[in-house]
Formats: sequence, structure tokens, C-alpha cells
Amino acid sequence: MSVLILAEHDGQHIRQSTRSSINAAQARNEPVHLLLCSDHADTLAHEAQHIKGVDLVLHASAKHFAHPLAEDIASLIMKLGNDYTAILAAHTPFTRNILPRAAALLDVGMISDVIEIISPNTYVRSIYAGNILVTVKSSDTLQMFTIRTSAFKPAENQERAAPVQSVSAPDPFKRTRFIDEVHHVSDRPDLSSAKIIVSGGRPLGDQFEALLTPLAKKMNAAIGATRAAVDAGFAPNEWQVGSTGCIVAPQLYIAIGISGAVQHLAGMKDSQVIVAINHDPDAPIFKVADYGLVADLFEVLPELTDALN
Repeated sequence: MSVLILAEHDGQHIRQSTRSSINAAQARNEPVHLLLCSDHADTLAHEAQHIKGVDLVLHASAKHFAHPLAEDIASLIMKLGNDYTAILAAHTPFTRNILPRAAALLDVGMISDVIEIISPNTYVRSIYAGNILVTVKSSDTLQMFTIRTSAFKPAENQERAAPVQSVSAPDPFKRTRFIDEVHHVSDRPDLSSAKIIVSGGRPLGDQFEALLTPLAKKMNAAIGATRAAVDAGFAPNEWQVGSTGCIVAPQLYIAIGISGAVQHLAGMKDSQVIVAINHDPDAPIFKVADYGLVADLFEVLPELTDALN
């Protein structure tokens, strides 16, 4: 039997989160099949063929996969599921909307945010915003789980090309339909795979992007945000870092105006170096920071940006 991994992409490239899933799957010592859903996946399929650890690429091409709905991909996974011992994906907003639906259709349990695979049916995952690690054992014949991307290195490329097999997509789900999608266009690195992240909290207010963008450009960094900043409308949803957003582990994480709520810390505490700037010396963020500066961010941030010249 084999392992099936749901691939996530941006229409041009396979996301780093999927490459982490491929590396995680190696712990099962089974052939790895990568499921790729798109309306024009030829370029993507070629990239997927050359990812180390992939033994077969399943190419599902259909018009309604141009803007895939969770119901449609879950239906496809249900169709394929009985041929596998495990189905997994990265723990991202995209897959968190799909795999639980597929698990319900296949009548199996769903384990989320796995940080270690101990055996083919035993996993370590975090709960309570990362404050407790639990070991979970599943008795299902088909294992269904998501992995935390920061816990596994992304798979690299290889010269050998895995074969590509076309699979037919089920008819589109009729009760929901795609209406619109709004992308925040940015020339910054992708948040999930960036080596440097400059992240801000709600105190930045409506100057959020204006203050962080110059610093991010100087450092070639991605921009992150707390949930409070996103909920207030100061930053787009795709910038959210935390247990309900993107979990990251960059080489350098600069937290500006972030107090350090447990939900946010759960999403960035694995960063190699954490720098915190906050006016409150008792802010919880300083407990996890390697370097801390107690100062007014509106004064320090322009000075820091200018100093990088």
C-alpha cells in the first residue's frame, strides 16, 4: 500500500508546505503518491515529478479545479482513499478545510497538526496553543492527518522523474460555487517559507503596512501579523501568524508591537532567532525573545529602517 499526499500550489509552483509533507511521509517507509488538482497542471506536474521522495504524481485536471472548492477535492479524495494506508497534507488553511471533510466521507478519524510520526499509527501533536504535547494512537485502517510544516524540512529536487498518472475528477459539487477571490499582491517572500519575517501587532494601526514594508524590503523579509491586527483590518488574512493562521519557523522573526498571546506564540516560537520590540517591559513576548527592546515602536521602527541603509 501507499501514502497519498494532497499537494498545495499557487498555480505556478508547488508550495513549500507540500514539500515538508513529502519529507514527513518518509517516516512511514511506503511509496508516496502526490495528488495534484488543477485546471492546467502540466507545469506543476513536471515540478512535482522531480521532488525527492515522490514515487507517483496523480494529476486530476478539471475546469472546476481552477478555483477548487473543499467539497470537490474531498470528493476526489474519498474516491481514491481506499487504495491507501494514509492520507496527509500540510496543516494550512487550505487543507484544514478539506481533510476533515474527506475524513467524514471515508468514516475515519482526523488527526491535526502532527509534529512527529512515531510509527504508522502513532503521532505527537500539540494542544492548548503548543503548551502540551500529546501522543495519539489511531486504530483506523486508513490514517488521515495533517503535519506542522515547521517540524519537517522541505523535500529537495532530484533528477529522477516520477511517473504521472491522470485521474478523473468527480462531477462538481452543486450546492456551493466559486464567486470571487481577492489576492493581496506583494513582491515579498512567501510567509510560510520565508527565512526572515517582520511581523506586527494591532498597535501599528492603519500605518501597519506603511511602517513594516520599508523594513521588510531592506531585509528581503515576509510580512506577518497577529490575529488582532487582521481582525481590525490592518493586515490581510494571509499574513496572520499563529495557531489559527500560518505556523512559521524562520531564521529570524522580528515581532513589532506584539504582546505575545499564546495563540501567536504557538505559530512562531520555533523561529531560530526572535527579536521583540514593545513598549511594555512585561509583555509575554519577551519571555521567548532572544533579543528585546523596550521602546516606542513609532520612534524605533523608522530609525531601524534608516540604519539598514
